[in-house]
Amino acid sequence: MVAQPSEYVWSSYQINALGKVSNLCTPHCLYTALGINDTERQATYRRLFTSHVEGELLEEIRAATNSGMALGNDRFKSELTSLIGRRLHTLPPGRKLGWRKN
Repeated sequence: MVAQPSEYVWSSYQINALGKVSNLCTPHCLYTALGINDTERQATYRRLFTSHVEGELLEEIRAATNSGMALGNDRFKSELTSLIGRRLHTLPPGRKLGWRKN
């Protein structure tokens, strides 16, 4: 998409990392917890983007995002499922064996 997060115009990166002023974005509580002032928060936020996600992890993130499923181990998915009452993992393709009544 872009070489640097600051180049993506639909991202809040310029606001959160570079201090650009915008009436469209209000600070989230997790963002404000990144530091005691704007300068510290912006520096911490920029550090979140210093490494790139690649390879198998990137593919897992894309697959989970595209399918609307949770990303994590089976225990994590099971706990989330019980908390929100919604299946958060994919099922094997096709119908279950023995689905047809004779």
